[in-house]
Amino acid sequence: MSHRPPISLPGRRSVLRGSLAASAALALPGSLAAAPAFALSGRPRAGWGVQAGDVSAHSGLVWVRSDRPARMIVETSATESFRNPRRWHGPLLGAGTDFTGTTRLRGLPAGEQVHYRVLLADPDDPRRTGEPVTGTFRTTPVKRRSGVRFLWSGDLAGQGWGINPDRGGYRVFDAMGRLDPDFFLFSGDTIYADGPIAATATLPGGGTWRNITTEEKAKVAETLAEFRGNFRYNLLDENLKRFNAQVPSIVQWDDHEVTNNWYPGEILTDARYTEKSVDVLASRARRAFSEYFPISTLRPGSREGRVHRVMRHGPLLDVFVLDMRTYRDANSPGKQTTDPVGILGAEQLRWLKRELSRSRAVWKVIASDMPLGLVVPDTGDGKPNIEAVAQGDPGAPLGRELQIAELLRFIKHRKITGTVWLTADVHYTSAQHYQPSRAAFTDFEPFWEFVSGPLNAGAFPANALDNTFGPERVFLKAPTTANVSPAGGYQFFGEVDIDGHSGELTVRLREQDGTVLYTKTLQPGLVGQ
Repeated sequence: MSHRPPISLPGRRSVLRGSLAASAALALPGSLAAAPAFALSGRPRAGWGVQAGDVSAHSGLVWVRSDRPARMIVETSATESFRNPRRWHGPLLGAGTDFTGTTRLRGLPAGEQVHYRVLLADPDDPRRTGEPVTGTFRTTPVKRRSGVRFLWSGDLAGQGWGINPDRGGYRVFDAMGRLDPDFFLFSGDTIYADGPIAATATLPGGGTWRNITTEEKAKVAETLAEFRGNFRYNLLDENLKRFNAQVPSIVQWDDHEVTNNWYPGEILTDARYTEKSVDVLASRARRAFSEYFPISTLRPGSREGRVHRVMRHGPLLDVFVLDMRTYRDANSPGKQTTDPVGILGAEQLRWLKRELSRSRAVWKVIASDMPLGLVVPDTGDGKPNIEAVAQGDPGAPLGRELQIAELLRFIKHRKITGTVWLTADVHYTSAQHYQPSRAAFTDFEPFWEFVSGPLNAGAFPANALDNTFGPERVFLKAPTTANVSPAGGYQFFGEVDIDGHSGELTVRLREQDGTVLYTKTLQPGLVGQ
Protein backbone atom coordinates (compact mmCIF):
# COMPACT_ATOMS: atom_id res chain seq x y z
CA MET A 1 0.00 0.00 0.00
CA SER A 2 1.49 3.31 -1.07
CA HIS A 3 1.59 6.03 1.57
CA ARG A 4 4.33 8.37 0.50
CA PRO A 5 5.90 10.25 3.38
CA PRO A 6 5.64 14.03 3.23
CA ILE A 7 8.40 15.44 1.05
CA SER A 8 10.88 17.71 2.78
CA LEU A 9 11.38 20.81 0.68
CA PRO A 10 13.05 23.34 2.96
CA GLY A 11 14.33 25.52 0.17
CA ARG A 12 10.94 25.81 -1.49
CA ARG A 13 9.17 26.46 1.79
CA SER A 14 11.59 29.20 2.72
CA VAL A 15 10.99 30.83 -0.65
CA LEU A 16 7.23 30.67 -0.08
CA ARG A 17 7.50 32.15 3.38
CA GLY A 18 9.72 34.96 2.20
CA SER A 19 7.59 35.86 -0.79
CA LEU A 20 4.39 35.95 1.26
CA ALA A 21 5.67 37.71 4.35
CA ALA A 22 4.88 41.16 3.01
CA SER A 23 1.20 40.30 2.72
CA ALA A 24 0.75 40.05 6.48
CA ALA A 25 -0.04 43.75 6.59
CA LEU A 26 -3.28 43.04 4.72
CA ALA A 27 -4.81 41.32 7.74
CA LEU A 28 -6.33 44.53 9.02
CA PRO A 29 -9.89 45.55 9.83
CA GLY A 30 -12.05 47.59 7.52
CA SER A 31 -11.38 48.92 4.08
CA LEU A 32 -7.61 48.48 4.28
CA ALA A 33 -8.12 44.94 2.94
CA ALA A 34 -10.47 46.00 0.17
CA ALA A 35 -10.01 47.11 -3.43
CA PRO A 36 -6.73 48.56 -4.75
CA ALA A 37 -6.03 52.26 -4.52
CA PHE A 38 -4.75 53.94 -7.64
CA ALA A 39 -2.61 56.51 -5.79
CA LEU A 40 -0.26 53.83 -4.48
CA SER A 41 3.40 54.49 -5.05
CA GLY A 42 6.08 51.98 -5.90
CA ARG A 43 5.63 48.78 -7.83
CA PRO A 44 2.66 46.38 -8.15
CA ARG A 45 2.23 43.91 -5.30
CA ALA A 46 0.62 40.46 -5.17
CA GLY A 47 -0.34 40.49 -1.51
CA TRP A 48 -3.05 37.84 -1.85
CA GLY A 49 -0.58 35.13 -2.84
CA VAL A 50 -0.78 32.80 -5.81
CA GLN A 51 -2.82 29.71 -6.66
CA ALA A 52 -2.63 26.96 -9.26
CA GLY A 53 -5.66 25.00 -10.38
CA ASP A 54 -7.11 22.43 -12.79
CA VAL A 55 -3.66 20.98 -13.46
CA SER A 56 -3.34 18.27 -16.11
CA ALA A 57 -0.41 16.34 -17.59
CA HIS A 58 0.78 19.23 -19.74
CA SER A 59 -1.05 22.34 -18.52
CA GLY A 60 -2.27 24.26 -15.51
CA LEU A 61 -3.75 27.59 -14.49
CA VAL A 62 -1.91 30.11 -12.31
CA TRP A 63 -3.86 32.84 -10.45
CA VAL A 64 -2.84 36.14 -8.88
CA ARG A 65 -4.33 39.43 -7.68
CA SER A 66 -2.59 42.78 -7.94
CA ASP A 67 -2.99 45.86 -5.77
CA ARG A 68 -3.28 48.05 -8.91
CA PRO A 69 -3.44 47.74 -12.71
CA ALA A 70 -0.62 45.43 -13.84
CA ARG A 71 0.44 42.98 -16.51
CA MET A 72 0.63 39.40 -15.22
CA ILE A 73 3.83 37.54 -16.13
CA VAL A 74 4.55 33.93 -15.13
CA GLU A 75 7.94 32.23 -15.25
CA THR A 76 8.35 28.47 -14.84
CA SER A 77 11.34 26.28 -14.12
CA ALA A 78 12.18 22.70 -13.24
CA THR A 79 14.01 23.95 -10.13
CA GLU A 80 13.43 26.67 -7.57
CA SER A 81 16.64 28.39 -8.68
CA PHE A 82 14.79 29.51 -11.85
CA ARG A 83 17.79 29.08 -14.09
CA ASN A 84 16.75 29.47 -17.73
CA PRO A 85 13.07 30.08 -16.91
CA ARG A 86 10.29 29.87 -19.45
CA ARG A 87 8.18 33.04 -19.60
CA TRP A 88 4.42 33.36 -20.09
CA HIS A 89 2.72 36.69 -20.75
CA GLY A 90 -0.66 36.77 -19.02
CA PRO A 91 -3.56 39.21 -19.00
CA LEU A 92 -3.68 42.84 -18.03
CA LEU A 93 -5.20 42.95 -14.55
CA GLY A 94 -7.74 45.70 -14.04
CA ALA A 95 -10.94 46.72 -12.33
CA GLY A 96 -13.09 44.56 -14.61
CA THR A 97 -11.87 41.41 -12.83
CA ASP A 98 -11.12 43.05 -9.46
CA PHE A 99 -7.44 43.04 -10.47
CA THR A 100 -7.35 39.22 -10.55
CA GLY A 101 -6.24 37.08 -13.46
CA THR A 102 -5.19 33.61 -14.53
CA THR A 103 -2.60 32.47 -17.02
CA ARG A 104 -2.80 29.06 -18.65
CA LEU A 105 0.55 27.28 -18.84
CA ARG A 106 0.78 24.82 -21.73
CA GLY A 107 3.37 22.35 -22.94
CA LEU A 108 4.52 21.37 -19.45
CA PRO A 109 6.34 18.08 -18.80
CA ALA A 110 4.08 15.33 -17.44
CA GLY A 111 4.55 14.00 -13.93
CA GLU A 112 7.06 16.66 -12.92
CA GLN A 113 7.38 19.31 -10.23
CA VAL A 114 6.89 22.73 -11.78
CA HIS A 115 8.17 25.81 -9.97
CA TYR A 116 6.58 29.08 -10.97
CA ARG A 117 6.82 32.71 -10.03
CA VAL A 118 4.44 35.52 -10.83
CA LEU A 119 5.65 39.02 -11.59
CA LEU A 120 3.37 42.02 -11.88
CA ALA A 121 4.57 44.65 -14.34
CA ASP A 122 3.60 48.31 -14.53
CA PRO A 123 1.52 48.52 -17.75
CA ASP A 124 3.12 51.88 -18.57
CA ASP A 125 6.67 50.68 -17.90
CA PRO A 126 7.09 46.89 -18.26
CA ARG A 127 10.57 47.13 -16.72
CA ARG A 128 8.99 48.09 -13.40
CA THR A 129 7.91 44.83 -11.79
CA GLY A 130 6.91 43.97 -8.26
CA GLU A 131 8.65 41.39 -6.12
CA PRO A 132 7.92 37.93 -7.54
CA VAL A 133 5.61 35.56 -5.66
CA THR A 134 6.47 31.90 -6.01
CA GLY A 135 4.56 28.64 -6.03
CA THR A 136 4.84 25.06 -7.18
CA PHE A 137 2.71 22.13 -8.35
CA ARG A 138 3.09 18.66 -9.83
CA THR A 139 1.70 17.90 -13.25
CA THR A 140 -0.36 14.78 -13.75
CA PRO A 141 1.66 11.62 -14.50
CA VAL A 142 0.98 9.67 -17.66
CA LYS A 143 2.11 6.40 -16.06
CA ARG A 144 0.27 4.85 -13.13
CA ARG A 145 3.31 3.77 -11.09
CA SER A 146 3.61 7.22 -9.51
CA GLY A 147 0.34 6.84 -7.63
CA VAL A 148 -1.96 9.69 -6.65
CA ARG A 149 -2.58 11.39 -3.34
CA PHE A 150 -5.12 14.17 -2.86
CA LEU A 151 -7.13 15.79 -0.08
CA TRP A 152 -10.69 17.06 0.08
CA SER A 153 -12.84 19.13 2.42
CA GLY A 154 -15.17 22.13 2.41
CA ASP A 155 -17.05 24.70 4.48
CA LEU A 156 -14.57 27.49 5.24
CA ALA A 157 -15.23 30.32 7.74
CA GLY A 158 -18.91 29.68 8.36
CA GLN A 159 -21.29 30.59 11.19
CA GLY A 160 -19.25 33.68 12.07
CA TRP A 161 -16.03 31.79 12.91
CA GLY A 162 -13.43 33.69 10.90
CA ILE A 163 -9.68 34.18 10.98
CA ASN A 164 -8.73 34.14 14.66
CA PRO A 165 -5.19 35.53 15.14
CA ASP A 166 -5.09 34.18 18.70
CA ARG A 167 -5.31 30.64 17.31
CA GLY A 168 -2.98 31.23 14.38
CA GLY A 169 -5.74 31.50 11.77
CA TYR A 170 -6.75 28.57 9.55
CA ARG A 171 -4.22 26.12 10.98
CA VAL A 172 -5.81 23.14 9.25
CA PHE A 173 -4.13 24.18 6.00
CA ASP A 174 -0.68 23.70 7.53
CA ALA A 175 -1.58 20.13 8.51
CA MET A 176 -2.89 19.51 5.01
CA GLY A 177 0.22 20.99 3.41
CA ARG A 178 2.50 18.67 5.39
CA LEU A 179 0.97 15.70 3.56
CA ASP A 180 2.21 17.19 0.26
CA PRO A 181 -0.82 16.11 -1.82
CA ASP A 182 -0.98 16.24 -5.60
CA PHE A 183 -4.05 18.47 -5.36
CA PHE A 184 -6.83 19.66 -3.07
CA LEU A 185 -10.49 19.11 -3.94
CA PHE A 186 -12.36 22.08 -2.44
CA SER A 187 -15.85 20.61 -2.08
CA GLY A 188 -17.91 23.78 -1.89
CA ASP A 189 -18.87 26.49 0.59
CA THR A 190 -15.56 28.12 -0.20
CA ILE A 191 -16.93 31.29 1.43
CA TYR A 192 -19.98 32.17 3.52
CA ALA A 193 -21.40 35.15 1.64
CA ASP A 194 -24.49 34.97 3.86
CA GLY A 195 -22.44 34.79 7.08
CA PRO A 196 -21.20 38.12 8.47
CA ILE A 197 -18.11 37.98 10.67
CA ALA A 198 -18.07 40.19 13.76
CA ALA A 199 -14.96 41.24 15.65
CA THR A 200 -15.77 38.86 18.52
CA ALA A 201 -18.01 35.90 19.29
CA THR A 202 -18.83 34.36 22.66
CA LEU A 203 -17.68 30.78 23.13
CA PRO A 204 -19.90 28.23 24.91
CA GLY A 205 -18.83 27.93 28.53
CA GLY A 206 -17.19 31.34 28.48
CA GLY A 207 -14.35 32.96 26.63
CA THR A 208 -14.18 35.04 23.49
CA TRP A 209 -13.38 34.16 19.89
CA ARG A 210 -11.69 37.08 18.14
CA ASN A 211 -11.92 37.60 14.38
CA ILE A 212 -10.03 39.62 11.84
CA THR A 213 -12.77 41.66 10.18
CA THR A 214 -13.27 43.58 6.95
CA GLU A 215 -15.92 45.93 5.70
CA GLU A 216 -17.31 43.41 3.19
CA LYS A 217 -17.80 40.78 5.93
CA ALA A 218 -19.88 43.11 8.12
CA LYS A 219 -23.14 42.13 6.34
CA VAL A 220 -24.53 39.58 3.93
CA ALA A 221 -23.06 39.91 0.43
CA GLU A 222 -25.36 41.45 -2.16
CA THR A 223 -23.22 43.58 -4.46
CA LEU A 224 -20.44 42.29 -6.67
CA ALA A 225 -17.95 44.22 -4.52
CA GLU A 226 -19.25 42.46 -1.39
CA PHE A 227 -18.97 39.01 -2.96
CA ARG A 228 -15.44 39.80 -4.09
CA GLY A 229 -14.62 40.97 -0.57
CA ASN A 230 -15.74 37.62 0.83
CA PHE A 231 -13.20 35.80 -1.31
CA ARG A 232 -10.48 38.29 -0.41
CA TYR A 233 -11.23 37.76 3.28
CA ASN A 234 -10.03 34.17 3.30
CA LEU A 235 -6.84 35.20 1.52
CA LEU A 236 -5.88 37.30 4.53
CA ASP A 237 -4.93 34.00 6.20
CA GLU A 238 -1.23 33.16 5.89
CA ASN A 239 -1.79 29.40 6.28
CA LEU A 240 -4.17 29.32 3.34
CA LYS A 241 -1.84 31.41 1.17
CA ARG A 242 1.08 29.07 1.91
CA PHE A 243 -1.10 26.08 1.09
CA ASN A 244 -2.32 27.67 -2.16
CA ALA A 245 1.27 28.28 -3.23
CA GLN A 246 2.18 24.64 -2.57
CA VAL A 247 -0.90 22.63 -3.62
CA PRO A 248 -3.03 23.08 -6.77
CA SER A 249 -6.79 22.96 -6.40
CA ILE A 250 -9.93 21.60 -8.02
CA VAL A 251 -12.77 23.82 -6.81
CA GLN A 252 -16.56 23.48 -6.87
CA TRP A 253 -19.28 25.55 -5.26
CA ASP A 254 -22.34 24.87 -3.14
CA ASP A 255 -24.87 27.22 -1.52
CA HIS A 256 -22.95 29.62 0.73
CA GLU A 257 -21.09 31.19 -2.16
CA VAL A 258 -24.50 32.82 -2.78
CA THR A 259 -26.86 32.32 0.19
CA ASN A 260 -28.05 29.45 2.36
CA ASN A 261 -29.90 26.62 0.58
CA TRP A 262 -30.47 28.64 -2.60
CA TYR A 263 -32.04 27.40 -5.82
CA PRO A 264 -32.64 29.11 -9.19
CA GLY A 265 -35.68 31.39 -9.29
CA GLU A 266 -35.92 31.70 -5.51
CA ILE A 267 -37.17 34.99 -4.03
CA LEU A 268 -35.74 35.57 -0.58
CA THR A 269 -37.79 36.38 2.50
CA ASP A 270 -34.66 37.00 4.60
CA ALA A 271 -34.96 40.55 5.99
CA ARG A 272 -31.18 41.04 5.83
CA TYR A 273 -31.36 41.27 2.03
CA THR A 274 -32.49 44.28 0.02
CA GLU A 275 -31.86 42.32 -3.20
CA LYS A 276 -34.44 39.51 -3.00
CA SER A 277 -33.76 37.77 -6.34
CA VAL A 278 -31.47 34.80 -5.87
CA ASP A 279 -30.81 34.78 -9.62
CA VAL A 280 -29.32 38.28 -9.36
CA LEU A 281 -27.23 37.32 -6.33
CA ALA A 282 -26.07 34.09 -7.96
CA SER A 283 -24.93 35.94 -11.08
CA ARG A 284 -22.78 38.30 -9.01
CA ALA A 285 -21.47 35.48 -6.83
CA ARG A 286 -20.60 33.33 -9.84
CA ARG A 287 -18.61 36.18 -11.37
CA ALA A 288 -16.63 36.71 -8.15
CA PHE A 289 -16.15 32.93 -7.78
CA SER A 290 -14.72 32.74 -11.30
CA GLU A 291 -12.40 35.67 -10.57
CA TYR A 292 -10.95 34.28 -7.35
CA PHE A 293 -10.29 30.64 -8.29
CA PRO A 294 -8.34 29.19 -11.24
CA ILE A 295 -11.12 27.12 -12.85
CA SER A 296 -10.63 26.05 -16.45
CA THR A 297 -14.32 26.18 -17.45
CA LEU A 298 -14.99 29.58 -15.85
CA ARG A 299 -12.07 31.62 -17.18
CA PRO A 300 -12.89 34.93 -18.89
CA GLY A 301 -13.68 34.06 -22.48
CA SER A 302 -14.25 30.39 -21.69
CA ARG A 303 -16.85 28.84 -23.96
CA GLU A 304 -18.05 26.38 -21.34
CA GLY A 305 -19.05 28.84 -18.62
CA ARG A 306 -19.83 26.09 -16.11
CA VAL A 307 -18.62 24.61 -12.83
CA HIS A 308 -19.15 20.92 -13.66
CA ARG A 309 -16.20 19.34 -15.46
CA VAL A 310 -13.94 16.27 -15.55
CA MET A 311 -10.38 16.57 -14.30
CA ARG A 312 -8.26 13.66 -15.49
CA HIS A 313 -5.30 12.66 -13.35
CA GLY A 314 -3.51 10.03 -15.40
CA PRO A 315 -4.57 6.41 -15.81
CA LEU A 316 -5.50 6.01 -12.15
CA LEU A 317 -8.05 8.76 -11.58
CA ASP A 318 -10.77 10.90 -13.13
CA VAL A 319 -12.53 13.46 -10.91
CA PHE A 320 -16.10 14.33 -11.93
CA VAL A 321 -16.88 17.73 -10.43
CA LEU A 322 -20.63 18.21 -10.00
CA ASP A 323 -22.71 21.38 -9.70
CA MET A 324 -25.78 20.65 -7.58
CA ARG A 325 -26.85 24.32 -7.45
CA THR A 326 -27.12 25.89 -10.88
CA TYR A 327 -29.56 23.44 -12.48
CA ARG A 328 -31.62 22.10 -9.54
CA ASP A 329 -35.35 22.47 -9.13
CA ALA A 330 -36.91 24.32 -6.20
CA ASN A 331 -36.49 22.87 -2.73
CA SER A 332 -39.67 21.02 -1.73
CA PRO A 333 -40.73 18.14 0.52
CA GLY A 334 -39.38 15.89 -2.25
CA LYS A 335 -42.34 13.53 -2.52
CA GLN A 336 -43.14 13.98 -6.23
CA THR A 337 -43.27 10.79 -8.35
CA THR A 338 -41.69 12.44 -11.39
CA ASP A 339 -38.82 14.91 -11.31
CA PRO A 340 -37.11 15.49 -14.69
CA VAL A 341 -34.96 18.37 -13.35
CA GLY A 342 -33.80 16.90 -10.06
CA ILE A 343 -30.68 18.23 -8.39
CA LEU A 344 -28.39 18.04 -11.44
CA GLY A 345 -30.68 19.12 -14.25
CA ALA A 346 -31.28 16.95 -17.31
CA GLU A 347 -28.33 18.29 -19.31
CA GLN A 348 -25.76 17.78 -16.52
CA LEU A 349 -27.08 14.26 -15.91
CA ARG A 350 -26.57 13.43 -19.60
CA TRP A 351 -23.08 14.90 -19.43
CA LEU A 352 -22.20 12.85 -16.34
CA LYS A 353 -23.45 9.61 -17.86
CA ARG A 354 -21.53 10.27 -21.06
CA GLU A 355 -18.27 11.13 -19.29
CA LEU A 356 -18.50 8.21 -16.87
CA SER A 357 -19.01 5.79 -19.75
CA ARG A 358 -16.01 7.28 -21.60
CA SER A 359 -13.69 7.15 -18.61
CA ARG A 360 -10.87 4.60 -18.71
CA ALA A 361 -9.43 5.59 -15.34
CA VAL A 362 -9.13 2.93 -12.66
CA TRP A 363 -11.04 5.16 -10.22
CA LYS A 364 -13.89 7.56 -10.92
CA VAL A 365 -14.28 9.96 -8.02
CA ILE A 366 -17.62 11.76 -8.10
CA ALA A 367 -17.10 15.09 -6.34
CA SER A 368 -20.57 15.84 -5.05
CA ASP A 369 -21.20 19.11 -3.23
CA MET A 370 -24.08 17.47 -1.35
CA PRO A 371 -24.49 13.98 0.17
CA LEU A 372 -26.85 11.37 -1.29
CA GLY A 373 -28.37 9.42 1.59
CA LEU A 374 -28.20 12.00 4.40
CA VAL A 375 -31.39 13.94 5.05
CA VAL A 376 -30.50 17.65 4.79
CA PRO A 377 -33.58 19.75 5.60
CA ASP A 378 -34.41 23.27 4.42
CA THR A 379 -36.84 24.70 6.96
CA GLY A 380 -35.89 28.36 6.56
CA ASP A 381 -39.37 29.42 5.46
CA GLY A 382 -41.16 27.20 7.95
CA LYS A 383 -41.92 24.50 5.39
CA PRO A 384 -40.64 20.89 5.60
CA ASN A 385 -38.53 21.22 2.47
CA ILE A 386 -35.48 19.20 1.52
CA GLU A 387 -32.15 20.76 0.60
CA ALA A 388 -30.21 17.76 -0.76
CA VAL A 389 -31.38 14.46 -2.29
CA ALA A 390 -32.76 12.21 0.47
CA GLN A 391 -36.12 13.32 1.90
CA GLY A 392 -36.52 10.94 4.83
CA ASP A 393 -38.99 8.52 3.22
CA PRO A 394 -37.20 5.14 3.31
CA GLY A 395 -39.28 3.71 0.47
CA ALA A 396 -39.00 3.83 -3.31
CA PRO A 397 -37.26 6.86 -4.87
CA LEU A 398 -39.21 10.12 -4.90
CA GLY A 399 -38.31 13.67 -5.81
CA ARG A 400 -34.61 14.18 -6.50
CA GLU A 401 -33.92 10.58 -5.52
CA LEU A 402 -35.40 9.57 -8.89
CA GLN A 403 -32.52 11.23 -10.74
CA ILE A 404 -29.88 9.61 -8.51
CA ALA A 405 -31.59 6.23 -8.95
CA GLU A 406 -31.38 6.68 -12.71
CA LEU A 407 -27.66 7.46 -12.44
CA LEU A 408 -26.92 4.51 -10.15
CA ARG A 409 -28.86 2.18 -12.46
CA PHE A 410 -26.84 3.50 -15.41
CA ILE A 411 -23.52 2.84 -13.62
CA LYS A 412 -24.59 -0.72 -12.87
CA HIS A 413 -25.87 -1.64 -16.33
CA ARG A 414 -22.92 -0.02 -18.11
CA LYS A 415 -20.60 -1.92 -15.74
CA ILE A 416 -18.71 1.23 -14.82
CA THR A 417 -16.07 0.30 -12.27
CA GLY A 418 -14.39 2.19 -9.45
CA THR A 419 -16.95 4.89 -8.57
CA VAL A 420 -16.45 6.61 -5.19
CA TRP A 421 -18.47 9.60 -3.92
CA LEU A 422 -16.79 12.41 -1.95
CA THR A 423 -18.68 15.27 -0.32
CA ALA A 424 -18.70 17.87 2.45
CA ASP A 425 -21.62 20.24 3.35
CA VAL A 426 -22.88 18.75 6.64
CA HIS A 427 -19.99 19.86 8.93
CA TYR A 428 -18.84 16.52 10.29
CA THR A 429 -16.99 13.48 8.98
CA SER A 430 -18.41 10.05 8.19
CA ALA A 431 -18.28 7.04 5.89
CA GLN A 432 -21.42 5.49 4.40
CA HIS A 433 -21.64 2.23 2.50
CA TYR A 434 -24.63 1.88 0.14
CA GLN A 435 -25.88 -1.66 -0.38
CA PRO A 436 -28.86 -2.90 -2.48
CA SER A 437 -29.67 -5.66 0.00
CA ARG A 438 -30.50 -2.97 2.59
CA ALA A 439 -32.27 -0.63 0.17
CA ALA A 440 -35.80 0.02 -1.07
CA PHE A 441 -34.35 0.68 -4.55
CA THR A 442 -32.14 -2.25 -5.49
CA ASP A 443 -31.10 -1.78 -9.12
CA PHE A 444 -27.56 -0.58 -8.39
CA GLU A 445 -24.18 -1.88 -7.29
CA PRO A 446 -22.72 -1.15 -3.84
CA PHE A 447 -20.65 2.00 -3.43
CA TRP A 448 -19.03 4.21 -0.78
CA GLU A 449 -19.65 7.84 0.12
CA PHE A 450 -17.16 9.71 2.33
CA VAL A 451 -17.91 13.01 4.07
CA SER A 452 -15.45 15.56 5.44
CA GLY A 453 -15.34 19.17 6.68
CA PRO A 454 -15.67 21.76 7.98
CA LEU A 455 -12.35 23.56 7.62
CA ASN A 456 -12.97 26.55 9.91
CA ALA A 457 -16.69 26.69 10.59
CA GLY A 458 -19.30 25.52 13.07
CA ALA A 459 -19.62 21.75 13.51
CA PHE A 460 -23.05 20.10 13.70
CA PRO A 461 -24.65 16.81 14.81
CA ALA A 462 -25.06 13.99 12.32
CA ASN A 463 -27.95 13.99 9.86
CA ALA A 464 -30.44 11.14 9.71
CA LEU A 465 -30.03 8.45 7.06
CA ASP A 466 -32.64 7.65 4.40
CA ASN A 467 -32.87 3.96 3.52
CA THR A 468 -33.93 4.38 -0.12
CA PHE A 469 -30.40 3.48 -1.30
CA GLY A 470 -29.50 1.39 1.77
CA PRO A 471 -26.76 3.45 3.44
CA GLU A 472 -24.99 2.10 6.49
CA ARG A 473 -22.97 4.58 8.53
CA VAL A 474 -19.71 2.73 9.10
CA PHE A 475 -17.88 5.62 10.74
CA LEU A 476 -18.97 8.92 12.27
CA LYS A 477 -17.42 11.73 14.25
CA ALA A 478 -19.74 14.65 14.96
CA PRO A 479 -20.67 16.79 17.96
CA THR A 480 -23.94 16.35 19.83
CA THR A 481 -24.68 20.09 19.92
CA ALA A 482 -25.03 22.56 17.05
CA ASN A 483 -22.47 25.10 15.88
CA VAL A 484 -19.48 23.93 17.89
CA SER A 485 -16.74 26.48 17.23
CA PRO A 486 -13.38 25.50 15.73
CA ALA A 487 -11.96 25.97 19.23
CA GLY A 488 -14.10 22.98 20.26
CA GLY A 489 -12.63 20.71 17.60
CA TYR A 490 -14.61 18.72 15.01
CA GLN A 491 -12.72 20.18 12.04
CA PHE A 492 -11.91 17.61 9.37
CA PHE A 493 -10.40 16.84 5.99
CA GLY A 494 -10.10 13.65 4.00
CA GLU A 495 -7.24 12.00 2.12
CA VAL A 496 -7.35 9.67 -0.88
CA ASP A 497 -4.20 7.66 -1.66
CA ILE A 498 -4.14 5.48 -4.81
CA ASP A 499 -1.28 3.00 -5.01
CA GLY A 500 0.44 3.01 -8.40
CA HIS A 501 1.31 -0.69 -8.29
CA SER A 502 -1.77 -2.42 -6.85
CA GLY A 503 -4.29 0.24 -7.85
CA GLU A 504 -5.82 0.10 -4.37
CA LEU A 505 -7.55 3.26 -3.19
CA THR A 506 -7.26 4.13 0.50
CA VAL A 507 -9.43 6.79 2.14
CA ARG A 508 -8.31 8.33 5.42
CA LEU A 509 -10.60 10.62 7.36
CA ARG A 510 -8.47 13.04 9.36
CA GLU A 511 -8.87 15.65 12.09
CA GLN A 512 -7.56 19.18 11.65
CA ASP A 513 -4.12 18.31 13.08
CA GLY A 514 -3.78 15.40 10.64
CA THR A 515 -4.69 12.60 13.07
CA VAL A 516 -6.22 9.64 11.20
CA LEU A 517 -9.68 8.74 12.51
CA TYR A 518 -10.77 6.08 10.01
CA THR A 519 -9.19 4.18 7.12
CA LYS A 520 -10.83 2.21 4.32
CA THR A 521 -9.04 0.50 1.42
CA LEU A 522 -10.98 -0.33 -1.75
CA GLN A 523 -9.96 -2.75 -4.47
CA PRO A 524 -9.73 -1.69 -8.14
CA GLY A 525 -11.65 -3.08 -11.09
CA LEU A 526 -14.98 -3.65 -9.35
CA VAL A 527 -18.40 -2.32 -10.37
CA GLY A 528 -19.47 -2.26 -6.72
CA GLN A 529 -17.93 -3.12 -3.37
